[in-house]
Amino acid sequence: MVYTISGIRFPAVLSLHNSTLRGDRRAASLPVFLRKNNFSRKILAVKSSHDSDFPSSAIAGSDKVLIPQDHDNSASLTDQLETPVITSVDAHNLEDLTMEDEDKYNIGEADSSYRQIEDGLGSVASSPVDVDIPAKKTSVSVGKEVKIPSVEAKPKIIPRPGAGQKIYEIDPSLLAYRDHLDFRFGQYKRLHDEINKHEGGLDAFSRGYEQFGFLRSATGITYREWAPGAKSAALIGDFNNWNPNADVMTRNEFGVWEIFLPNNVDGSPPIPHGSRVKIRMDTPSGIKDSIPAWIKFSVQAPGEIPYSGIYYDPPEEEKYVFKHPQPKKPKSLRIYESHVGMSSPEPKINTYANFRDDVLPRIKKLGYNAVQIMAIQEHSYYASFGYHVTNFFAPSSRFGTPEDLKSMIDKAHELGLLVLMDIVHSHSSNNTLDGLNMFDGTDGHYFHPGSRGYHWMWDSRLFNYGSWEVLRYLLSNARWWLDEYKFDGFRFDGVTSMMYTHHGLQVAFTGNYSEYFGLATDVDAVVYLMLANDLIHGLFPEAVTIGEDVSGMPTFCLPTQDGGVGFDYRLQMAIADKWIEILKKQDEDWKMGDIVHTLTNRRWLEKCVAYAESHDQALVGDKTIAFWLMDKDMYDFMSLDRPATPRIDRGIALHKMIRLITMGLGGEGYLNFMGNEFGHPEWIDFPRGEQQLPNGSVIPGNNYSYDKCRRRFDLGDADYLRYRGMQEFDQAMQHLEEKFGFMTTEHQYISRKNEGDKVIIFERGNLVFVFNFHWNNSYSDYRVGCATPGKYKIVLDSDDALFGGFNRLNHSAEYFTSEGWYDDRPRSFLIYAPSRTAVVYALADDLEPAFLDEVEPALADEVEPEPVDP
Repeated sequence: MVYTISGIRFPAVLSLHNSTLRGDRRAASLPVFLRKNNFSRKILAVKSSHDSDFPSSAIAGSDKVLIPQDHDNSASLTDQLETPVITSVDAHNLEDLTMEDEDKYNIGEADSSYRQIEDGLGSVASSPVDVDIPAKKTSVSVGKEVKIPSVEAKPKIIPRPGAGQKIYEIDPSLLAYRDHLDFRFGQYKRLHDEINKHEGGLDAFSRGYEQFGFLRSATGITYREWAPGAKSAALIGDFNNWNPNADVMTRNEFGVWEIFLPNNVDGSPPIPHGSRVKIRMDTPSGIKDSIPAWIKFSVQAPGEIPYSGIYYDPPEEEKYVFKHPQPKKPKSLRIYESHVGMSSPEPKINTYANFRDDVLPRIKKLGYNAVQIMAIQEHSYYASFGYHVTNFFAPSSRFGTPEDLKSMIDKAHELGLLVLMDIVHSHSSNNTLDGLNMFDGTDGHYFHPGSRGYHWMWDSRLFNYGSWEVLRYLLSNARWWLDEYKFDGFRFDGVTSMMYTHHGLQVAFTGNYSEYFGLATDVDAVVYLMLANDLIHGLFPEAVTIGEDVSGMPTFCLPTQDGGVGFDYRLQMAIADKWIEILKKQDEDWKMGDIVHTLTNRRWLEKCVAYAESHDQALVGDKTIAFWLMDKDMYDFMSLDRPATPRIDRGIALHKMIRLITMGLGGEGYLNFMGNEFGHPEWIDFPRGEQQLPNGSVIPGNNYSYDKCRRRFDLGDADYLRYRGMQEFDQAMQHLEEKFGFMTTEHQYISRKNEGDKVIIFERGNLVFVFNFHWNNSYSDYRVGCATPGKYKIVLDSDDALFGGFNRLNHSAEYFTSEGWYDDRPRSFLIYAPSRTAVVYALADDLEPAFLDEVEPALADEVEPEPVDP
């Protein structure tokens, strides 16, 4: 009897009480010693500090763990590579490095362990390390992929820690907190050196998936797990009829359990692809069956509650081969935040394949250049939005197979889209059956023991970033997704919770530096983030890292070599909160200065991704901007065959203005959650049942309905609904940024924020943005200051009929500058500024005829209409 999940056939569960093997999977004549450990090579690693709970990094270099390399009959490090491990670096491999590169990274003979050079075959040439592993080739190709040739092969370098002092030049105010910052940098540098000394560098350290979990070789399968709290361990699964006595594992003195299973006599693997597997351990908390911590795929079988780990090793012909190169990192980042499961207009869980075929082309057409995917890491509770991760190396099986995910990512690359993963390293699911919690029966295995290891608001476990093996696990996890699945970077979730022992709960950050650099800071976590950014940017130079930090931690987006945390971008979370605050007020109470201050309040040289709303605002219990503006009128007055209400007219106008001014002033990147570009109605409500709380109160469920866990893209596409106009405007906004790159231009000047007129005017590059937030007043012959002389034309008009506006402006009109200072600008021009509109003007010399054809209305020769206010 079999059942099928995501295209894989799995045998039904056999009785756990039947411990008799129905036929040995291995020939009886095979020597018994093949199943025993025969360690011929060892590699040094630093002992984990899993049993310590120090407030700062305290990993002693003298505490070493001997992690056995695989014996001759198991999967060695070189068995996992398609080319030999190169134990020396020839001079000709360094031809592409200039003297400037050598100086910048302090490259020399003594520092060669930090260097990686891509050879002509695309393999990695590693520098010499203190590990006695002979170079060899494997006759078995596992996970082989076609290497996509790059246009320009560049050396991949994980730079040495620099001096860490440039942050004081950038912000002299940090000098008052130099003791803390120098200590932080010292811990980072020391840990960097320890990893280099004992593991051969971050490159080797971050390949933990080649040492732990299931490792396939030409002669069999090795399974290895770190579980120091366990008293005994056995590998169980479909392959041995779940017999805990069949494949007993051995433990070394440092808590690493291992077993080698030789191939069957016919050469087939001892564990078939698609088999369910678990590790049974006798722990201080009793006997427990756990999904292996490094599992690459897991599923929830029909009729079962806990997930099962899957031994995932498809035959070569079934493995997806990437066909398209990864796009280069864009200067301006425009992110479409997505969730695969809820991306269908139908009330169901969508798939990677459908997202690839239906949603990715939509994202491309809208003008975004990056898609951020949520809920990729496996999570047993769907309604957690993917944030309660149970299996960190496994893509969610709800949406398809790992090969389906690879195909989806490859399609995005074909379309020129970056694919960013919403990665969760800030906490872990509290589940003990299918997650990491109490994995070896102890409270402090991967997590801090006691209250420090528990997030009371999220009901989840908190990692011990001071543990050597936790560092290996998380750094390897980040690399795994970039290496195996070709993700182009990460949005690190919950970084504020990581960086502070109070996790940002019940704390109001005021900007006082003592809030960031004191005893409440978790230095271990910050150092981990620095190492993660080093690893990602060193091995994947085009990768993007974004941190979700609400605190405003200074140095967050400065390079680690300068003393920063190393992120490329910070999510500018204060903007969305400010819009919700403003939307609760009457129009006349909106303060132009308050809006401008919030949008521009960011640190010099630290880039931000701005957004008016994300998935947070779309969840049940909150409201999207469209729903704040139009509320229940959206149910009855969004059809063009009936007159709109004043609330609908106001809502559509302000929805467009809010999004454009957020993109125009808010940061160097922009983010939108799927569907919000057209004002998706209602909220997101995951299918759920009734929940009874410990205090006896009951939270009603929704009868496990998917009705509000989907995206009604059909609403934005319908030409008979007003949603279409908002979607068209968002598309025009993205294409305008693509054309002019105004988010990353160096020139930004705010010339007017008039509280009486309710007008905001600013320049980004050569573009001039004019926002009239007044609910009633339109202004004729309104003078607009500017820097550059010439003839200006309208390139974006929120009042265009195509965008659901009132068409009060003539797009064929030309606006000529006159000399003379106005609003501190050397010249100016006169415009008509209708109420509740946003208009962007560009120099005519900067426009190509094709672009003008795009932005001008169909009736370009139409006589300018008389001003009529809504």
